[in-house]
Amino acid sequence: MNESLSLLAVTALTIGTIHTLAGPDHYLPFVAMSRSRNWSIVKTVNVVALCGLGHVLSSVVIGFIGIAAGIAISRVEHIEGIRGNIAAWLLMLFGIVYFLWGLYIFVSKKPTHRHANENGHSRSRQMTFWVLFTIFVFGPCEPLIPILLYPASQHNYMAVVIISVLFALATILTMMAIVLLLLKGMSVVQFRRVEKYQHMMAGLAVAACGASIIFLGL
Repeated sequence: MNESLSLLAVTALTIGTIHTLAGPDHYLPFVAMSRSRNWSIVKTVNVVALCGLGHVLSSVVIGFIGIAAGIAISRVEHIEGIRGNIAAWLLMLFGIVYFLWGLYIFVSKKPTHRHANENGHSRSRQMTFWVLFTIFVFGPCEPLIPILLYPASQHNYMAVVIISVLFALATILTMMAIVLLLLKGMSVVQFRRVEKYQHMMAGLAVAACGASIIFLGL
């Protein structure tokens, strides 16, 4: 690995980690859904991994299309910005809908997920995953694009692949670490008094993540 590629590799790992840490939308929705849907650790890790992979790969694909078409970096970043706005609005909308569903469950005194019909519960869990996955596929990794385009301009496509893999690993592993740490911290706190509000609280947390991106630019 030459000096230039080594620097790009370190940059990809560093920016992938910082990009994830700086964006609460990369981990809070998973913590909220894991708690409210009573996911196991294995289930949570799998969901985070798949959503994180979709999140990074979608930007890699956009980047490769831009490279192949000879599109200027500013145009590619503009496309990523549009995708980011869509993802933020979808995240906020999902949180609002989930909050309203939780409110309906609370007001109607429906049985919690532990006592609900298994088939309906299974469909609900699958829908939650696919909604999150779709949102994260729309969510861009803007910092990745400039790192990719430099080696691509040198026709060093092996470097493009290496950088993509390293950025993906940094992003996904950081997402997993934060989610697991937050869930571990929450596990030592008793939430029985607010358990009946868990779906509404989860919805509000997810909606707040989307709103923070839209209105605060986080």
